[in-house]
Amino acid sequence: MTDSNTTWDYKMSYQHPLRTTNMHLASGQTIMTDAPQDNHGLGQMFSPTDLLSTSLAACVATIIGIHVNSKDYELISIDANIQKKMASQPRRVAAIKIEFIIEVSSVASDQDLVLLERSGRACPVAKSIHPDVVQDLSFTFKRA
Repeated sequence: MTDSNTTWDYKMSYQHPLRTTNMHLASGQTIMTDAPQDNHGLGQMFSPTDLLSTSLAACVATIIGIHVNSKDYELISIDANIQKKMASQPRRVAAIKIEFIIEVSSVASDQDLVLLERSGRACPVAKSIHPDVVQDLSFTFKRA
C-alpha cells in the first residue's frame, strides 16, 4: 500500500527479461539495468551491482569536486578504473577496487592532496556500503 503523504524521488519499472527502467522523477532522466550474463541476464547494460560499484566512484569524485570548489587550486580531471568482485552464497558484491587518477593545478600542495583523498574516502556511498564489502581505493595525483 502506498503512503499518499510520501513524496517519491525515483521510480523503478521491471521490464522482462530481467531488466529495469529507473527514473529520476525530478529530471525525468532514466537508467536501465540488465541482469549480468552469469546470473541469467543479457548483460547488455549496467547491472544493479555494477551501479553500486560505479556509484562509489561517482560519489568519491563528486565529494572531491565539492571540496575543491572552496580551494585556491583547480580540479582538472578525475578518471577512475573500477573492478567489482562478486561472491557466491550469498551472491553479493564482495569487493570494489577503484583506481582514481586525479589531475589538479600545479599550485595544489601535498597537504591539499592528502585532504582530497581523505574527503573522497569519506563520501556517503562509501559510508553506506556494508563493512564486509572490501573497498580498495587508490589515488594517483598529477599536477598540471
